[in-house]
Amino acid sequence: MLRFLSRPATRLMERWLPDPFIFVLVLTLVAAVAAMLVQAQTPLAVIQVWGAGFWELLSFSMQMLLVLVTGFILASSPPIRKLLQGLAGIAQSPGSAIILVTLVSLVASWLNWGFGLVVGAIFAKELARKVRVDYRLLVAAAYSGFVIWHGGLSGSIPLTISTVGHFTEAQIGIVPTSDTIFAYWNLAIVVALFIVVPLANRMMMPDEAETVLIDPALLRDDETSAPPVTTPAEWMENSPILMWIIGLAGVVWLIYHFIGGGALNLNVVNFLFLFLGILFHGTPRSLLNALGEAVKGGAGIVIQFPFYAGIMAIMTQTGLATTLSEWFVSISTAETLPFWSFIAAGIVNIFVPSGGGQWAVQAPVMLPAAAALGADIPRVAMAVAWGDAWTNLLQPFWALPMLGIAGLRARDIMGFCVVMLIVTGIVIGCGLLFL
Repeated sequence: MLRFLSRPATRLMERWLPDPFIFVLVLTLVAAVAAMLVQAQTPLAVIQVWGAGFWELLSFSMQMLLVLVTGFILASSPPIRKLLQGLAGIAQSPGSAIILVTLVSLVASWLNWGFGLVVGAIFAKELARKVRVDYRLLVAAAYSGFVIWHGGLSGSIPLTISTVGHFTEAQIGIVPTSDTIFAYWNLAIVVALFIVVPLANRMMMPDEAETVLIDPALLRDDETSAPPVTTPAEWMENSPILMWIIGLAGVVWLIYHFIGGGALNLNVVNFLFLFLGILFHGTPRSLLNALGEAVKGGAGIVIQFPFYAGIMAIMTQTGLATTLSEWFVSISTAETLPFWSFIAAGIVNIFVPSGGGQWAVQAPVMLPAAAALGADIPRVAMAVAWGDAWTNLLQPFWALPMLGIAGLRARDIMGFCVVMLIVTGIVIGCGLLFL
């Protein structure tokens, strides 16, 4: 059945879904018009809010660009290539390749969302070398594992409310991760997704006649024979001495960071990828060659993330996101508030694709409602987290780093992702309602 659903969805997306840059421009206009109609904002007021918020994601944009670049550098190093090749050898058929890439992405995303994005894309590319499988579905399967991240160890909302001094501490106190990430109902949702998502991806496999293989140009061997060394400058570029000194210094810092109780955040992941890449490439020339390939996929991040920052400003500063959340609260009971919080968060996430930013918008609405209705506050908080993760399957914002590594367009994978959106929405929604 899912194969038949994915077929028209894929065709629809391939025909009608524009480049993500067009998508963000349309989304900007939708948010602006909604703010004028719903919040009675003047066009000039909306433009002022939009322009003031346009550069608010510069730091995050650089982090995401480094996710792509450092992840590519590490994965293209000889040791990691051999590891991925060995792991890819487990897959002996298209179906097993789809299931394997989904499981690897789910595990990696549960551990850390940035790690999951990079590992999934790179492993999909390696599997495409080994198995004759639809490359669009392979990359979509890798991206589908990302849906689990906010229920895992790097979930920004549960980690925020478990930290002393968080902005809602006066309302709800400190909520330990045993009540959110490691609560039985959240773990049950995670386990269900580990079962359902790989099987659903497997069931979407197209017929042989409709299978689209990877472009051979994406599989070319980027390793080139080193030119002869004739000058001191060339000797330094091809010597491992500096790489080992700097690389080992980075590893020492990481060891002390974790020994001291440091967290695995996005900056640490990028640091880990970069310095392991330095060690594994061995020479500056090898790393620089990989860097030249990596930056080609980063154009979308550089140009689109400022527009999303502008959209976030419109949604938050005009009160549009709060109004949307309040409407869902108005139709909720203590039992249904987590479910409607999940749906509301999924909608808000399309315009505010940031877990931390979304919680700042929705917490002032959802938490008082939970207290007034007598709803379970940790469950409501996790419902917002799951909603934020869920509609990432529809929002190309997070797919940009993965697409840059994989060499695909958003329209190539979104048909499969729409079907997965329906499947995972049912699983998560039922978990929040009935567990």
